[in-house]
Amino acid sequence: MAVVNIRRDVDDKFYRYRMPVLTTKIEGKGNGIKTVIPNMSDVARALSRPPTYTTKFFGCELGAQTTFDEKNDRYIVNGAHDANRLRELLDVFIDKFVLCKSCKNPETELVILKVGRTEDIIRDCKACGERTGVDMRHKLTTFIVKNPPVKIKKGKGKNTSGDAAGGVGGAGTPDPTGEGEQPNDGNESDDYLTKKIKAEAADLNTDTALGKEEWSADTSPEAVKQRVKALEGSMASVALAGGDEEGSDDDANSPYAVLGRWIEENNDDDAKARSIAIFKKAEELGIEKKHKSVTIVVQTLFTANIITEIGKYGALLTKMVTSEKHQKALLGGVERFVGFSHPDLLASVPKILMAFYQIDLIDEEVVTQWGTHVSKKFVDKDTSKKVRKASEPFLKWLQEADDDDDDDDE
Repeated sequence: MAVVNIRRDVDDKFYRYRMPVLTTKIEGKGNGIKTVIPNMSDVARALSRPPTYTTKFFGCELGAQTTFDEKNDRYIVNGAHDANRLRELLDVFIDKFVLCKSCKNPETELVILKVGRTEDIIRDCKACGERTGVDMRHKLTTFIVKNPPVKIKKGKGKNTSGDAAGGVGGAGTPDPTGEGEQPNDGNESDDYLTKKIKAEAADLNTDTALGKEEWSADTSPEAVKQRVKALEGSMASVALAGGDEEGSDDDANSPYAVLGRWIEENNDDDAKARSIAIFKKAEELGIEKKHKSVTIVVQTLFTANIITEIGKYGALLTKMVTSEKHQKALLGGVERFVGFSHPDLLASVPKILMAFYQIDLIDEEVVTQWGTHVSKKFVDKDTSKKVRKASEPFLKWLQEADDDDDDDDE
């Protein structure tokens, strides 16, 4: 299954947010001709939007009737429509109803705010926290208000309908303050929280362990000098680390993206020389010990001949994979390599894992735990499931080999 960046204007292979390429199928003839979108559910799932929204949007833009059969997963737009035209319209939908207007990140939720008789739809961004409105003049907004997005909430709460509107479409009226119901003790000038704080403060024992602590700071020249030295050391380590490793791979100019592009652009038939050059480049970027570097190397270094190439680059990977977390990053690289770059190699996943296992790059416990826990850390959930499903023959072999060892011990 081919995938593209959710933002097709971003030409970055390491962009985390991806979706399947929209496909179409023309059915019928004459006045009964229609365009079926077979993978509408998969595309909508990648956007965290109901497939009915995207299909209805196509109908609004094309002036065509739409049909939804959610039970049988069929989404239809009347008339014959070119796939490229629908992909262009999907880009418009993403811009208007998915991307945060502030940071252009697709990790948003649609929330319906109801104030009096008016209703507004906003995009609640989980990346930057900004809340930006959508154009309520668009015809799709009427459909969204009538069919609010559903969000399953964990824990106890009165709003069990689970929609993202926080009360819209469910039982009861949303609390515009977001504070919920507070106990009323009849004193309007002193709210519940203030009374609780005062009550707890009255019960505090001033003769506590904290009260006996020495809170004054040593201001002698020697102590001040030591604190300055410690601060300088911590700031230097922050500068060398380059910030939070987990949040830097989406930037096209991050050291990880730079390393990935460099590996792709600098090919060399001499595996040993290339391995040395790659490690030196990672050292130059200050990421040779980072877990994410392993993911990037696996994703960009190998070709369709990965099974034979693993042995050639074993020394490089052995030098970089030094912990359990590095092993998980390596497996994440396999997910991206097979899921994004070479989906035709899905059936070869057991052989790929075996090649890594035979040169001691992955431990049995790590790969077994990885194989039984689907994760969205490196790829989307569907791709993660497919790769793990494909790995089952290797995991079964590991289990059987372990059972044989137990029998021999007995």
